[in-house]
Parts: sequence; structure tokens; C-alpha cells
Amino acid sequence: MQLEQTPSETMAELILDEELDKQDPLRHLMDLDGGLVEAPVSSTQALTFLPKQSHSVEDGGMLRLSFSHDLIDVPRPLEITLAVDASPGCGGIAWPAGQILATYLIQQGSGYLKNKNVVELGAGTGLVGLVAGQLPDAKVWITDQEPLLPIMHKNVTINNLTSNVLVAKLDWGVPVPSTIPKPEIILAADCVYFEPAFPLLVQTLDELADKDTEILFCYKKRRKADKRFFGILKKKFRWEEVMDDPNRPIYNKEAITLMRLFKR
Repeated sequence: MQLEQTPSETMAELILDEELDKQDPLRHLMDLDGGLVEAPVSSTQALTFLPKQSHSVEDGGMLRLSFSHDLIDVPRPLEITLAVDASPGCGGIAWPAGQILATYLIQQGSGYLKNKNVVELGAGTGLVGLVAGQLPDAKVWITDQEPLLPIMHKNVTINNLTSNVLVAKLDWGVPVPSTIPKPEIILAADCVYFEPAFPLLVQTLDELADKDTEILFCYKKRRKADKRFFGILKKKFRWEEVMDDPNRPIYNKEAITLMRLFKR
């Protein structure tokens, strides 16, 4: 009998996956049957799939990300400083899908989130929501489980976004607290990682969304079990790949996909 992985084992496996991805970022290329094929790559290509960004890890567990753009009413470049910490689990570090989704938000222009309530699910360090909070007149809630709240609060403070970005506890599969409003936009990046949580994530998406809610969902295919998530998701949502991102051909090679979800 096969034993089910614990969350800690799954997190350890994901961290190992990311280390392997740094050595061979094309190793997850999908074949026509939805399986995985190996593709060798030189080490010099390792972290080139996040264009128009520079990032470096600094002493003290701080990560600085710089996003280039041409927007007039947003600081250029848009810079985010993140406290990162693996001790709360995989949510305490930065993942590629989050950086891709953050880049896409900036590409949509300074009016994209204007006067909209935005909720990020599984925010972890809060990267995507912090970028959203730097766009004009957005009101953002970054949410995750209790162990991630301190690092999220810290990152909101570090980036001087306490007036634009609120931190809230949200466990998937339980009723959404009344302090989190119905959003016009839901953001989720790298939330498909722990199979027992798949139906809980869909349940929370279903509660938060209505037919007019825009949901941007970015994920990296890592294992065949991911198919089960989409089997559950399709009962409540339909989806389509985001096609207007000029970076799509680059990150698709990493088995990363950015999608819009629509409630049925």
C-alpha cells in the first residue's frame, strides 16, 4: 500500500524540484501525451526565463526583485524587497510562477487594477499582491495560512504598502472571513502543489468568485497528479490560457502556464 505524503514531505520535494530546475530548467517540458520528457540545457541558461527582471539574494534572507516597465505613474523600475524564509514551508520562498504573474500585472498597465478589490490566494511571501499594491488605486488582500502571516506582514511593511495591501488569514476549504471582500480580481500563483488541498482550493475559489470575477491563475506542472486538480476545477470553472503575454513562449518551455478562470 502506498502511503500518502505529508505536507512537509511535499514541501521538501518541491524545494528539491526547484533546485533541480535551476540546474536544468527545461526538464519539465511536456510531451504530446501530457507526460514529461527530459531536455538538456547548459547551466548558463538556468534562470533566463524571467525576462525584464533582475534579482539577487542579499544577506539576511532578503530578496530584491526589480521589474522594468514603461508606465508613467508607477515607479521605474518597480522594486520589491522580500523577506524569504523556508522555515514556514514552501510558502516562505519565492516561486517562478509568482514572478511571471507579477510581471503580467505590470504589463496590463497602470489602470488595470484601478478601484478594484484584489485577493491573492496562497500568497506566501506576498510577491504578487505586493506588485499589485504598487499599481494605482488598487486595494489588495494577500492571504495564506497562519504560519505565513508574519512574513507577509513584514514584507508589506518593508515595501511601505500598509495603506494599499492588507494581510489576512485564509485557510482553503473553510468559510471566507467577512473581513475579506468579494474581489473583482483573484490572483493565484503556484498553488497546485499538495494533492489533498486540491478540492479545498477549488471550494475557496468557488466561494470568492462570481461570473464577473477575473481570476488569473499561474502554475507550474510538476507531477502527473496535477491533472486531478483540473479534473476537480472543471466542475466549477472553465479556463483558457492567457495568450497576450509576450513572455509566454519563454515560460511555457518551463512547463509554466498562465490562465484565466471563469466560473460556470
